[in-house]
Amino acid sequence: MLILGLALATGSPASRAASAAAPTTTGTTTGTLEQVRQRGTLRCGVNTGLPGFGAPDSQGEWTGLDVDICRAVAAAVLGDARKVQFIPLSGRQRFSSLLSGEIDLLSRNTTWTLSRDTEGMEFAPPVYYDGQAFMIRRSLGARGVRELNGATICVQQGTTTELNLADYFQSTGMSYKPLAIEDLRELVDAFFQGRCDAYTTDASALAATRAAQTVSADDYLILPELISKEPLAPAVRKGDGQWFDIVKWTVFALIEAEERGVTKANVRDNLASSAPGVQRLLGVGAGVGLGKALGLDDQWAVRIITQVGNYGEVFERNVGRNSVLRLERGLNALWNRGGLMYAMPIR
Repeated sequence: MLILGLALATGSPASRAASAAAPTTTGTTTGTLEQVRQRGTLRCGVNTGLPGFGAPDSQGEWTGLDVDICRAVAAAVLGDARKVQFIPLSGRQRFSSLLSGEIDLLSRNTTWTLSRDTEGMEFAPPVYYDGQAFMIRRSLGARGVRELNGATICVQQGTTTELNLADYFQSTGMSYKPLAIEDLRELVDAFFQGRCDAYTTDASALAATRAAQTVSADDYLILPELISKEPLAPAVRKGDGQWFDIVKWTVFALIEAEERGVTKANVRDNLASSAPGVQRLLGVGAGVGLGKALGLDDQWAVRIITQVGNYGEVFERNVGRNSVLRLERGLNALWNRGGLMYAMPIR
């Protein structure tokens, strides 16, 4: 059963808070960076309960890949990855909550699309490249999506998943009966109660949902075909370029750290590195002064890596080999290892 909840993050001890340059403001409107600092907490919109990406554990501690993105931003801005208020949001609630200012950052397995990008939101680099798939009970006997003609399919209302489902069946000339439900827990229950033949969403979310159940995972099959591209990325409100830059370069810093071999365990040792790329990432030597462009101090990336780790560490503990999902890196490997994870140069 997936769990709904609202909690404050807890985690590793804080390093020194950022002694940053003054934030950007427009007229009488206070920029998001200044608001977050004045509040002392980052308000981050996350999933209502998706293991591997955003869900509270049995102690109420929020965990997941999306959750760690929130923590990384808090470490950069507030000096403490624990200073996050996690606000669980449904698929329909997430955008209005961001645009209204209820949250500072949306980090909730959200697909970057043209319409969303032009409706008051800006997307940071994708943190997980995914695609839409289908899960069925093995007893149904289907081995591919083409065998779902006429099936009843569970889908979350108000998502790109719902739109992709309609597109796919229309383009293939197949028919289906949608069972569209907004509440994720209710939707998942409907599938496992047998109210639909298949459940469709991102392949990673299907793996997370299956892993969270008490039923035998062997009884449920995720069909191999993907019917869409799903670049899942954090989002912020348009109009605050400084805040957008901070979130964007937080993601790039996580990726760059993995590429440079900088980890939670060795980041302090790397402060003495003579490699210019490592120096720029960690704000020493060739990297002195780069943080000022973001409104942060030069140790912003050091705090991220010290408290959260690099992208590879975030991936593996939440959705990879060290997690219950055991997902392969695939497209989410570094660019020089056959994947799409590519950080813009920090220089």
